[in-house]
Amino acid sequence: MQDIKETVQEVFYAVLPITAVVFVLQFTLIWLPLATFFQFLVGLVMVTVGLTLFLWGVQVAMLPIGEMIGASLPKMGKAWLVVFFGILLGFAATVAEPDVRVLAMQVDQVSGGDISKNLLIYTVAAGVAFFVGLAMLRIILSIPITYLLVTGYALVFLLAAFTPNHFVPVSFDAGGVTTGPMTVPFILALGVGVASVLGGKTASADGFGLVALASIGPILAVMLLGIFYG
Repeated sequence: MQDIKETVQEVFYAVLPITAVVFVLQFTLIWLPLATFFQFLVGLVMVTVGLTLFLWGVQVAMLPIGEMIGASLPKMGKAWLVVFFGILLGFAATVAEPDVRVLAMQVDQVSGGDISKNLLIYTVAAGVAFFVGLAMLRIILSIPITYLLVTGYALVFLLAAFTPNHFVPVSFDAGGVTTGPMTVPFILALGVGVASVLGGKTASADGFGLVALASIGPILAVMLLGIFYG
């Protein structure tokens, strides 16, 4: 019960600033129609309840199960299984990511359906999956994360020179939306679990950095999609 109380407080303090700004604007400068303002209040309640349940679910289920899976896979003694399930779980978590779906809907709407919602979602998910698998391999082989980050972003800027202009901002947004409330907890927990078994003395360092790597994947994937469409 203490966990749910702390989660409610966390969500309350998270939505308080935007609520305060809207209230100040409503009663000083903008004066939205009452129907619109009432919709905002109803939405505010729904967001508060939804975020509370979501974050509580992350704490009691997503984080523990992700860490348990990450700690169990290396004990099977097969590195390819760790990489394979890293790819699989990275893909599944991204497909379920709400932020990715919002971006995909916006791109679908703006492009008039030329870039469909599902196409963008699966492209972003494939990019995340590949780099989560690469992150698992990094932990297994003890590869410094600096090498992967420098190489990854070098590829990003190289591909940007060949990607149609309207795809470049979408690709960077795709990298941002993957750091959402569904993907981040699961990937972090998975990495910490794997590193706790394989990382040894460097477990605290190897367990992190996965989100930074995972965010490169969607950028490259969407740029490649842009080159294909271009």
